[in-house]
Amino acid sequence: MQSRPPRPSFKGINRAVRYLTRYKTQAALPYIFLVIATLSQLAVPHLIRNVIDAVTSGYIADQILGALDSIPAEFVPAALPKILEATGRSASTTLTQLTLQLEADSANAPSALTTALVLIIVFAILRGLFAFLQTYWGEKNSQAVAYDLRNDLYAKIQNLSFAYHDKNQTGQLMVRATDDVEKVRIFIGQGLLQLVGAVILLVGTVIILFSSNVSLAWTSMPILPIAMVTFVVFAGMAQPMFSKVQQKLSYLNTVLQENLAGIKVIKAFTREKQQQAKFRAAADDTMTQSIAVSRLFTFLFPFVFMIANLGQAAILYVGGKQIIAGTLSIGAWQEFSMYLLYLFFPIAQFGFIITQMGQASASAERIFEILDAKSDITDKLGAMTLPQVKGNVKFENVTFRYFGGGEPVLNKVSFEVTAGETVALLGATGSGKTSIINLLPRFYDPSEGRILIDDFDLRDITLDSLRSQIGIVLQETTLFSGSIRDNIAFGKPEATLDEIQNAAKAAAAHDFIMTFPDGYDSHVGERGQTLSGGQKQRVAIARALLLNPRILILDDSTSSVDLNTEAQIQTALDTLMKGRTSFVIAQRISTVINADKILVLEKGAVVAQGKHAQLMEEEPIYAEIYNSQLLPESVAHHA
Repeated sequence: MQSRPPRPSFKGINRAVRYLTRYKTQAALPYIFLVIATLSQLAVPHLIRNVIDAVTSGYIADQILGALDSIPAEFVPAALPKILEATGRSASTTLTQLTLQLEADSANAPSALTTALVLIIVFAILRGLFAFLQTYWGEKNSQAVAYDLRNDLYAKIQNLSFAYHDKNQTGQLMVRATDDVEKVRIFIGQGLLQLVGAVILLVGTVIILFSSNVSLAWTSMPILPIAMVTFVVFAGMAQPMFSKVQQKLSYLNTVLQENLAGIKVIKAFTREKQQQAKFRAAADDTMTQSIAVSRLFTFLFPFVFMIANLGQAAILYVGGKQIIAGTLSIGAWQEFSMYLLYLFFPIAQFGFIITQMGQASASAERIFEILDAKSDITDKLGAMTLPQVKGNVKFENVTFRYFGGGEPVLNKVSFEVTAGETVALLGATGSGKTSIINLLPRFYDPSEGRILIDDFDLRDITLDSLRSQIGIVLQETTLFSGSIRDNIAFGKPEATLDEIQNAAKAAAAHDFIMTFPDGYDSHVGERGQTLSGGQKQRVAIARALLLNPRILILDDSTSSVDLNTEAQIQTALDTLMKGRTSFVIAQRISTVINADKILVLEKGAVVAQGKHAQLMEEEPIYAEIYNSQLLPESVAHHA
């Protein structure tokens, strides 16, 4: 049994439009200007009728007066009934009355023409002015909504847990914060105004048509329900198709982002052609889906115009018969024809509005999918602020699974660390070392068990107060575009230059920083590309040390430096870790030997713990790891 395609939903775009309510009067301005501009537009056809009627009546009056002068007096009484019928006057009108009326029509025609033309110009100016104001304020409001949406999205993405980011690609999040927001903005700034304007113009036109000529109005009405049903059907088909376009575009952006981030790897392994083929395939999928949408609308617009032309043909037939019968003047016919265009124009405009609405609805759904996402890691109700900690850490039967399922990466891990101790985490890849340091700052929460700092359960304290007291240097060093000074002061922007320099000296970074022409103001390229691996690592260490944290997490923090630099960093760290609780993922022998406590992990469990000398004597598994993983490296270093 085939699953039904998802029903189109416009809840997302409705929520986006409600962002306008934040701006109150400002949000209403473009719609006020829109009403004035539309009313000015609706007034013009009637004024054009007055122009045509003034010219026509003046011309006819002059012609009839000339004809009366040329007709012998004895034939005038016989011709008078025909003249009265032709001019639409009462049969009881006398020759004298007719002559006075014709002379008045001839005399008033120039002034009526001038008045109508002046009013047309006035209404044209009004329409132009208020159309400009409507567009300006509409764009201003849409930019404000886009600003709010992007800020809300960014704040939400920042607050979502690591588990969410593990499941979602960076490229997709980028498209939602850029392209999706822009499509919503365009609809709010243009499409929504066009929709309201089209409705006002349509309703106003229908009212005027019925008030001026009922029979002609009824002739034009059948096209409205046909057009409306058509647009409803197309809207329902278009919205899911636009959603697929955005999904394809997200994947395309993901491929692009990954390729740009990994350009060195691609070139090193000569995979340019393969990656180009991958990008081309993603681009083809995006193009194919976009063409499918275009195919739908290439059918819609000709169909709408066909309906409009059929309606116009019916009006021409009925109106032509009335003109022949003398019940409709040329001016009235021209007025009705122009209002008829006002009837067809918004109907055709609905096609473009449906396009924008379909795109905006699909994009809004994707935006609010993020804004409505629930973070696994949040401050619970009534969470307290963690006071200045001593640094006692305790794991109690901690079991942890990524994504809440599968095999545990940590299984009933228990250990206790006294404030000021340095703890080395030792184990093979996949043993659970990184998981432990990820649980300490609550990047993730344990699946079972609990973690305590100074007897405070991490779930009972606020994230900000916890993380502000933990300094972290990850194995994958991340620096940001800006100066070296900005990167060191990332966690403490108010830090003085002296504080920044002291942290850099402690991390053995000061000397190499001063070799740059601009010193601490030297620019760091994207992801720190202008610095070597060791330099980036030392800047990252300085960034952590500037916070003067009570708890330090060092994830293989000396893996990217040479022996000389390692010695400098290790000496500084040995001094700085005194009095602080430090967790170090051990890849170097010096880390293990100097540690107050070593945790040996295997397959997510702590299989041994203690000091180096003790473990070498009492734990064969530790001696095996030490001899196989660390001792050969030590020999190589001293060779």
